[in-house]
Amino acid sequence: MSNRSYFTPLTVIAVILAVVVGVLYFSDDEDTTNQRGMGAASVIGAPARVMEFRDIIEGLGTAQARESVDIMARVSQTVSGIHFSDGDDVEEGQLLVSLSDREEQARVQELEFRLAENRRQLARLRELAQENAASRSMIDEQEVRVEQTSAELEVARSRLAEMTIYAPFSGKLGLRKVSQGQLVRSGDVITTLDAISPIFVDFSVPELYLPSLNPGQRVIAMSAAYPEREFIGEIVSLASRVDPVTRSILVRASIDNEGRELRAGMLLRIQLERRVDHTLMVPESAVIPIRNEQFVYVVNDEDRAVRTLVETGRRLPGWVEILDGIEEGDMIIVEGTIRVRDGLPVSVTER
Repeated sequence: MSNRSYFTPLTVIAVILAVVVGVLYFSDDEDTTNQRGMGAASVIGAPARVMEFRDIIEGLGTAQARESVDIMARVSQTVSGIHFSDGDDVEEGQLLVSLSDREEQARVQELEFRLAENRRQLARLRELAQENAASRSMIDEQEVRVEQTSAELEVARSRLAEMTIYAPFSGKLGLRKVSQGQLVRSGDVITTLDAISPIFVDFSVPELYLPSLNPGQRVIAMSAAYPEREFIGEIVSLASRVDPVTRSILVRASIDNEGRELRAGMLLRIQLERRVDHTLMVPESAVIPIRNEQFVYVVNDEDRAVRTLVETGRRLPGWVEILDGIEEGDMIIVEGTIRVRDGLPVSVTER
């Protein structure tokens, strides 16, 4: 049996033709790809800009009235007059409640008459003493009566003053807890009074930030009751001690509350400004991390993407601080970075 060769001239020719066609096909495909690669990639860019960077400490605090008291009766007596309504804004010294005071007024009037008579008798005795018709002991006894009556009158007037209750300071009243004609006893609460304009808020700050806390620093307070409002204030005082358990210090801020929307006891979200800087910022989407380095694509004067090493700093939601590598006004690619390479042309739409 003879051996036949599979490599006939026709076979060899067919193999050569297949190789040539393959080379031509892939060469055309590579050329097409290169031509496509030369087209400018569409990207979105934004200039690097200097922005205000607020170094903020956030916390929770409880609103406290600047001044707060329970308005109480100091004696047991019947209410004869109520001169306020629930929730009134009152001024210092404004009359709030009158108690029945007929007995006290009568007592004061009686002592005033007695004091006047005792003084008249004393003056008479001094005149008689000049004529040697009255002894020194009689004058001394009458002077004692005058002083005693005067002291009794002061006590009676003080008791009469307790029959009227005034606002000790300007503020906002709470709910009324007594009625006309009601018998109140000493210590019974009639209403509450809070001074809430401005209002205080106490909140804790970690001891780490103690060196950067000073009276006068700006504070922003926000309440769930007013989601669109910001209440501005400032630090007024710091606690003298750091809590050894939480390792934090209590800070008190005074919040502007001219409209009296905030009330004592409300939970407030606090933003404390440690420092306000103006620094170079770029959108967070522009920064490309590669290993331990950070890059951005800068569009040069020839509309080509240049991969640039940058040094990043602090961050805000959606923004990154750039410490070195680019300058203000440089056009940075913020969207489409995955479609570009270093040195390739780009078509930029500015955001």
